[in-house]
Amino acid sequence: MEYTEPEGEQIPIAVMRHRATDPAQRIGSLFFNPGGPAVPAVQQVTSIDAATGAGMFSPAVLARFDVIGMDPRGVGESGEVRCLTDEQRAARASADLDPTVPGGKPLAELQADATELAEGCLAHQSPEFLASLSTDNVARDMDQVRAAIGEEKITYYGVSYGTVPGPMYATLFPDRVRQMVLDAPVDTELWHNDRLALLDDVDQANETTLAAWFDTCRTEGVQVCPFGDGNPEAAFDALIAQLEAHPLQVAPVEGLAPGGTLDGAVALEAVRSGAGARSFWPILTAGLMSAQQGDGTALHFLMSIVTVAPFGAPLAIYQEAHNAVRCVDWQAPTDIAAHTAAATEITERGGRMGYRAAYSALNCAAWPVQNDDPVTGPLTGAGAPPILVVGGRLDPVSPHHWAEATANDLESAVLLTREGVGHGSYRTSGACIDTAVDATLIDGDLPADGAVCTPEDPTTTKPAAGPGGNTGQ
Repeated sequence: MEYTEPEGEQIPIAVMRHRATDPAQRIGSLFFNPGGPAVPAVQQVTSIDAATGAGMFSPAVLARFDVIGMDPRGVGESGEVRCLTDEQRAARASADLDPTVPGGKPLAELQADATELAEGCLAHQSPEFLASLSTDNVARDMDQVRAAIGEEKITYYGVSYGTVPGPMYATLFPDRVRQMVLDAPVDTELWHNDRLALLDDVDQANETTLAAWFDTCRTEGVQVCPFGDGNPEAAFDALIAQLEAHPLQVAPVEGLAPGGTLDGAVALEAVRSGAGARSFWPILTAGLMSAQQGDGTALHFLMSIVTVAPFGAPLAIYQEAHNAVRCVDWQAPTDIAAHTAAATEITERGGRMGYRAAYSALNCAAWPVQNDDPVTGPLTGAGAPPILVVGGRLDPVSPHHWAEATANDLESAVLLTREGVGHGSYRTSGACIDTAVDATLIDGDLPADGAVCTPEDPTTTKPAAGPGGNTGQ
């Protein structure tokens, strides 16, 4: 559990391997982290279907690599952190948030929630275990798995938060990296040292992708995007106000969606998710129009199935582990005034999503443990092979300047930009990105630095063409 005490307490780490489908051409092991933090990698490996090409990797990659999914400590089957009772989770899920109030609730209630979470975590896990969940320990765990399966070097793909343990591993163990791809990267300098600025960036990225949906709807015209009759912003604001004043009750859809209440706050969460994923734009448009007519099913469905973690509102089943990982990495200020100042700055910008970003690091201000020997950077990967950094121009979570910062921070990196909207680019954005990532992973053949891929433009009512698979965690 603690690498400074190698003879001390041991903890289990869950690992699953999908064998290379062409063993004669096998290159080695490909480790991956699907983000979150707290999205289980083992679960993602079980979803790989080499016959149909479904899953996070192309058939060409699956042929050449054993894909290794390791649930980081405190996540999934590696001792998943639990802090709340079922009753407490249900109460939080049904909380009536007010989109006109920073954080959705009065500050005193937000602080009470943070205290409840912290106390619950200590009641269910040892403080030593909670303090050990840092990304540098995850990187060390990866190296233990590498050694255990007999690999001299690993190939690595990380998306979203998965781009934090990647550079950490390349910095701690550069000679054990064969190739690495970082998709929708996090600015690790902000991650470790300025989490309030990081969350402010995420809020602005949310607003930018929603603005892109508005612009596309208006440009297409009412024949293609009739929502708002040419003024989608005004129609949107009116709809959110209407739903907050008169929420819609949504019946459950058996085996598909749980149902519930669609008010203004829930609708904003659905829109944040839907606007940030190009493949969901048609569902978002249909959902907004249906809600105008009194049917909230589609918007509530979007809210219930989509997440754009690592910093937003992860699916409820991951939420406690999500907080446990980021809080031990972040060491957030305990001074509530700092959180209030950041929340004020966000809300005074006047954006539509600011209320939910405000106070979003408050749980970490009350966190009951800390990592006493964190590795906080700079994460340069000095000595590792050139790393491919893939950044989306309009990413709802990881703004493009984070990709630029990542490429600059790494000693040797190539930046590939994907135009358009979306969180994560590989397997969601067409052949240009997929070919570049596959060539990097398989052959170590990186594109030219500064190269740009332009997928088919999505419309608000017609899905964009492209391969299936991961929609970006």
